[in-house]
Amino acid sequence: MSLKKTSSSQHSTLNELNITPLLDLVFVLLVIFIITTPQLMNNLEMTLPSSKPPPPSKEKPKINDIVVDANGQTTLNGEIVTIPVLKEQLKQLKSADPELSVVVKGADEVNYQNMVNVLDVLQQLDITKVGLATQEPAQ
Repeated sequence: MSLKKTSSSQHSTLNELNITPLLDLVFVLLVIFIITTPQLMNNLEMTLPSSKPPPPSKEKPKINDIVVDANGQTTLNGEIVTIPVLKEQLKQLKSADPELSVVVKGADEVNYQNMVNVLDVLQQLDITKVGLATQEPAQ
């Protein structure tokens, strides 16, 4: 019987695994990663603002005003136009200036369909520099 006891105790000591060297290795790798990570992060490219003023632009771009009033009338730069005429005039302006800028102003009481018609024309002509504004109520 004593023979069996010693053999079982020997097996139990063989089954135990010493993980101390493994933990040492893990901690060393962790320290290496902690040290090298900030150096990798310093490779970011940043463009910082400079104290030099920006170069002056040649000329300010002309902004075309489209106004849709409460009665449904559409004006382009002060001229009353219909939707087909507006499309034709904007097409001519776009051919002259590919970077055409437009501001669409709508009255507070405007019918939404009139605004949608104007915005649809702008989308069909691929005019992307569009600003939206509202008119102040008449007093």
